[in-house]
Amino acid sequence: MSNHLKFFIDGAWVKPEIPVALDVIDPSTEEAYTQIALGSTADVDRAVAAARAAFASFSQWPKGERLALLKRILAEYEKRYEDIAQAVSREMGAPLGFAREAQAAAGKGHLGATIEALERYEFTERRGTTMVVKEPIGVSALITPWNWPLNQITCKVGPAIAAGCTMVLKPSEIAPISGIIFAEVMEAAGTPKGVFNLVNGTGPDVGQVMAGHPDVDMVSFTGSTRAGIVVAKTAADTVKRVAQELGGKSPNIILPDADFEKAVAEGVTACFGNSGQSCDAPTRMLVPATRHDEALEIAKTAAEKLKTGDPRADGTDLGPVVSQTQFDKIQRLIEAGISEGATLVTGGPGRPDGLNRGYYVRPTVFGHVTNDMTIAREEIFGPVLSVLSYETEEQAIEIANDTPYGLAAYIQGELGHARKVASRLRAGSVYINYPEWDLFAPFGGYKQSGNGREYADWGVHDFLEIKGIVGYGD
Repeated sequence: MSNHLKFFIDGAWVKPEIPVALDVIDPSTEEAYTQIALGSTADVDRAVAAARAAFASFSQWPKGERLALLKRILAEYEKRYEDIAQAVSREMGAPLGFAREAQAAAGKGHLGATIEALERYEFTERRGTTMVVKEPIGVSALITPWNWPLNQITCKVGPAIAAGCTMVLKPSEIAPISGIIFAEVMEAAGTPKGVFNLVNGTGPDVGQVMAGHPDVDMVSFTGSTRAGIVVAKTAADTVKRVAQELGGKSPNIILPDADFEKAVAEGVTACFGNSGQSCDAPTRMLVPATRHDEALEIAKTAAEKLKTGDPRADGTDLGPVVSQTQFDKIQRLIEAGISEGATLVTGGPGRPDGLNRGYYVRPTVFGHVTNDMTIAREEIFGPVLSVLSYETEEQAIEIANDTPYGLAAYIQGELGHARKVASRLRAGSVYINYPEWDLFAPFGGYKQSGNGREYADWGVHDFLEIKGIVGYGD
């Protein structure tokens, strides 16, 4: 029987206190294919109470027992791998191959990385006459987004378990089914009752209630900067820790010594992956002014090679964006790029040819963009690339840093040169020459892209309090 209309609280699937249902939309058809229950304050109270009751015991579990639990969770995740991939493809429109090879794989990768990090993590350190002890912070509220659902669920749940915290998870109500399957994974792994709880719902009715709850000790939030500000303000009244991974407008500097054609073409692919719905996507490509038109030709060719269409069809590179709201926002920003004088190289408003239904966006490249244009300032969260020019390296660095965001930055060029430029970029992650994904690199942002860091042992840190026990002298 489906658990779509239930929550997972205190080790059991339960009905909401107030039955309210929400349609879950398949963005490729614009039609509802299932419903979920929406939670309320009463449901949050039940879940937080269960987590609070479980904390006293679970926080004292030895590291070895927490490791064993994480390994069981990973084993159960692998059993449900295809179910998870199918759910992500349906709920957010990811091409099925991408859902398997990237979306579901991200969850598996994070669980494995957390296990490896915990195996060598030390929770005590002797400093002279003081024993420094790292202890679980307590009940944690985990609020995750729709664009990389399993990535964000596992890089919060795994470290919280590793630290010895209990938790309440609110997945995005836009893409919630993969989160429900993950709760079934947690149940099948034998997670003690109350340690992991799931309540679906909206940001105002569940997320904010969790953030302000007096029995929640910390909030780990991933989402928009706008929503992150609301979460932080709500949490401030109870002076709880808030870790946030928020929006981005990441620059991609193509240095003069880069393999130009390769760097530009791969930059298009990196920007448009996941239909452009990644907070760290390299959406502002900076190229030498003397090669701007050349870059536009390369980018046009690369963008027009990508096939947009049915996420369940073979050969699809880009699926739809997740919702009508996102589609409308992207269309508004594409129109803004045109009206503000950017050169429309390819793509533009409306759906791709032959697609009359679904939230499909034409892969779009703008050239001759200046950094004061709306498309260079706002996070678009769709397959839209802005190409900007620079005259000097100093100007490139200045443009790259001229943003309220600071989640990621990208540099293409000779390695030694690129490393020098990397040291001057104000971003939490800098990627040189499109490297392989590193699950052990810290992930998080500067400025309005958030605070705190996730992935592996970096994620564990956020769920720990530091205690100094003085008096360990001989």
